[in-house]
Formats: sequence, structure tokens, C-alpha cells
Amino acid sequence: MSALASRRTELVVNTGVVHQVGVLLGAWRASTVAKTLAALVGAIVVVIAFTAYGQLELNRWNQPFYDAISRRDLNEFIWQLGVFAVIAGALLVLNVGQRWLVETLQLKLREALVTDLVGLWLQPRRAFWLAGSGPMGAHPDQRMHEDTLKLCDLSASLGVGLLQALVLFGSFSSVLWIISKDFTLFIDGEDHALPGFMLWAAILYAGAGSLMSYWVGRSLIPRNAERYAREGELRFSLTRINEHLDGISLAGGEADEKRRVASTLDDVLQATSRVVLGLTNLTWVTAGFGWVTLIAPILVAAPLYFSGKVSFGGLMMAAAAFTQAQSSLRWFIDNFSLIADWRATLLRVVGLRQVLASDLEAAQRGSRIAYAESEPGTLAIEALEVRVWAGRDRLDASDLVVQAGQRLLILGAPGTEKTLLFRALAGLWPWGSGTVRRPRGETIHYMPRGTPYLPRGTLADVLCYAIASPSYPREAMAAALASVGLQRLEPMLNETRRWERELSIDEQLLLGFARVVLQSPPWLVMDEAFGAFDDDTLARIIDVLNGPLAHTGIVHIGSAGEAHDRLFTQVVHLVKAPERRRAKQS
Repeated sequence: MSALASRRTELVVNTGVVHQVGVLLGAWRASTVAKTLAALVGAIVVVIAFTAYGQLELNRWNQPFYDAISRRDLNEFIWQLGVFAVIAGALLVLNVGQRWLVETLQLKLREALVTDLVGLWLQPRRAFWLAGSGPMGAHPDQRMHEDTLKLCDLSASLGVGLLQALVLFGSFSSVLWIISKDFTLFIDGEDHALPGFMLWAAILYAGAGSLMSYWVGRSLIPRNAERYAREGELRFSLTRINEHLDGISLAGGEADEKRRVASTLDDVLQATSRVVLGLTNLTWVTAGFGWVTLIAPILVAAPLYFSGKVSFGGLMMAAAAFTQAQSSLRWFIDNFSLIADWRATLLRVVGLRQVLASDLEAAQRGSRIAYAESEPGTLAIEALEVRVWAGRDRLDASDLVVQAGQRLLILGAPGTEKTLLFRALAGLWPWGSGTVRRPRGETIHYMPRGTPYLPRGTLADVLCYAIASPSYPREAMAAALASVGLQRLEPMLNETRRWERELSIDEQLLLGFARVVLQSPPWLVMDEAFGAFDDDTLARIIDVLNGPLAHTGIVHIGSAGEAHDRLFTQVVHLVKAPERRRAKQS
């Protein structure tokens, strides 16, 4: 795709966090597990509410317990220990239940999000368009696998943590207000009322820490996004090496590949080092506030104790309440590095989803090839020109009509893009002009250049792709294999292997023709399908096309060798189109 497509793709994802969260919530609401997600969230809210109530009771327990200690009242001390056991046991049950609910929520969130992304990605031609959409099309597998896992885990844990912090702050802020509602400061010989000073102190303390955390750690968001992009490139490099071990070993290219991996790894390490530096700087703030927090509650509550307004037990209760309220307000400080990680992951995942949901084809300017339906049994190509990397290619026959059972050969002149013509006929490359009329209600089987795609599964699944293997009896599959000389594979039809590694290149190519024989489509469009075969194998393929597949209309792009006279009824040429002069501006 052009630079314009990349720029438009960037504009699609250049939205704020509120919009991105809205996109994410919309995907979850539309999922098949939306009701389960709602039930889990509701259960978590209930558990958090009961937990907050239990923590309030535990806070109230502080006063009688520490007062009993200060009075050396053994009976009251033992009684309060029993009360503590009841409260702590109930809180333990709630904590365990909350953990299970959160883990289950993470699982269901991921199920919904991955299903949504894969569904968009595997819409007809969408994955192909994405691959050419610029940086957003790089490593979508990482975004759908690793990034969705991280995003769902962080969304659940951070979301539940924030909800819990808000509920606890709402619960304990009232305690702090009641404890310090009559507080006064003695200044210049006068008492100055400062009602609720412990609540205001907690808010100011946590607010200062949150602002400092944001100011120091905000650079972590782009740094994390860059690190994930570099990690994807490293994984792609390693996967590519693993998939091409034969070629690398035969060429003695290990040293060259090692240098490539080292260069990619260096990019990863540099990106990670920038994240490490950001986390280190953030630690000055988070750790500093953490150490001060050890004594801050006592310091804030001390004026109440020394003024005689609360007992020692009241002091401990006030300190505990301040700790709970302040820890709730500190949620942003304590979790800023995770928030930055979540924000970067959100940007990558929602960015991918927005691009997948957009009109990727419309990202390209220029005229379009029109696709229409023709009468059954007729494939028509009218005034077709294909926009290629430099200029345009066209067919030297302006109006072509191929009837059922006829065979058309398209020979490409030097410098023409035959593969782009193949993609244009298939609808994958609509940029150009003219019209392609495909027969209404009839299947067209497209056979691209090179070895066919062999999916994971049994050999029967490979042979029947993309139709369910139970649709064909085993005898038909065996006959299709035998027709192209692959009868040795018939006993392996129910075996699952890495067939792209088990079979030779020739066998993979023949398996592609066996697939055509089995499925017997009314139309077959091929891109340079004969060049890799020797004379005997080519003769066998021609016999199959003229025998069991005699009813199939064929369009073949590329050279044909000896198949020219034996197979094709029409021959046209793909040539460079004359350059069009731009109209002069007045």
C-alpha cells in the first residue's frame, strides 16, 4: 500500500484513551460471553463491598483491642482476639473468592477479545489488506496473542484494584472525618478549627504522590509500546529462521542470520533499557512515598492523641483508618508502572481493532476495478488495467469471454506484474480500471504461485481445504491423490503432521492439484502453476485437466511450455499500458 494508506492508518488509531476504552468495552459487550462478564463484574462488586465492610469492622476493632492492652485487661484482650479471628476468617473467604472471580474475569475477557479480533482479521481479504497497511500490519499475531493476554490481565487487576480503592476510600473517609471533625490548631494564642484535617491530609499526601508519579513516569507509555514492537520483530526473526533452516544451512548462512538476530536483539535491548531507566526514575517516587507511609499515619494522628482527644486505642484506630484511606488514594502511585504498561498495550490492541474495523481498501486512492456477476458458465474480463508498482499493466485484448470448459492463457511481457494480475482477478488487488465479471453462483478456485497453503490438521483436512473433510468419502480422496501420482499418501489421510515439512516441494505442488481434482470446481485461476514440473509430471497434470476436469474453465497466468498447444484455447498477453498524460491545469 502507499504512504497515504499508512498515514490514514495512523489517523485511525490516533485517538484518546477514553475513546480507546470505549472501543474495548464495545467489543466485550458484543461478545458471546457478555452476560458472563456482567455476572462476574457484579459478583466482584458485591465481594468488594463486603470486604470493605469487613475492613471497617476490623478498623473499629483496633480501639477496644489496644485499649485492652493499655489497661492490661486480659479477659477483654482474649475476647478481642476471638473477634479478630471471626473478622479475619470472613475476610480470608472474601479474598479467596475475589481472587477466583478476578482470574475467571481475565480468562473470559481474553476469550471475548481474541474472538473479536480474530473474527475481524479473518473476514474475506481483511488479513491481506492489513498486511499492506503500514506499521499497524506488522506482527498482528503478537497483538492478538501476547498483547491481548497482557491487556486483559492488567484490565481486570487494575480495574478491580481501582474499584476496591474507591470503595475503601469512601468507607474510611467518613471514619477520618468523624475522628478529626473537632480538630483545632493553636496559632498565635488562638484555636483555629480545621474539621476533618486527617481526611485532607490523606488527600493532599496521595495527590502530591500521584502528580509526581505521573510527571516522572509518563514516558513509560511510549517506551513500553516501542519495546513491544521490537519484541515482535525479534520473535519474527527467530520464527523465520526456524521455518527456513534448510535454505540457511545449505547456503552456510548461519553467521549472517546470527548478525541479523544480534541487530534485532540490540534494538530490543535498547528499547528495554529505556523502559528500565523510566522504571528506575519512577521508583524514586514510589519507594520514597512507601517509606514515608510507614510513619505518616502516626504523625498525622499524633496531634489528636497528645491533645487528649483520643485514647491510645483511638490513636491506633485513627492511624489504621488513615492508612486505609491513604493507601486507596495511593493506588495511582503504586500502580503507575502497570498503568503505563496497560496504556501501551491498550494502544496496540485497540489500534489493531480500529484498523481491522475500518475500510482498509478505501485507504488507497485511485480508480478501482469493478467486480460484477455474469451469467452462469461465463467469465468476462473487460478493458482490464492493473495498477502496479510503477505504472499500469493491461491485457492486449479489451474484451475477453471464457465459457465453461474453455482455457485461457495469459502470457506476461517482460516487466509486467503477473502476480498482481492474478490478485486482481481474485479481488485482492482492486486498484486499476476495467471490469471483471464472475459467473453467478459458481465457485472459482484460485491457485497462487508457489506451494499451496497446507493447514495444520490431517492430510484429509489439507486435501479438502477449505471445505470440511467429511464432505468427501475416503475413496474420492484416494482417487484424487492417485490421479496426480500421490497414491503413496493414501494411508496417511487420517494422520496429523507438519505437512509442509513432511512433503517435498513437488509433492506439495501436486497436492494442490489433487485438491482441485477432489473439489472439482467449475473454474480454476492459476498463477504460474506449471513451471516447477518436469515433462512427465506436466503431462500427467495436463491429462487430469483434460480428463476429470474437462468441464472446468481455466485461466492460467504465466508461461505454459508444452501445455500451450495441448491445453489452451485462447492466448492473450499482459503488456505495459502507455503512460497517461496528466491534464494541464489552467
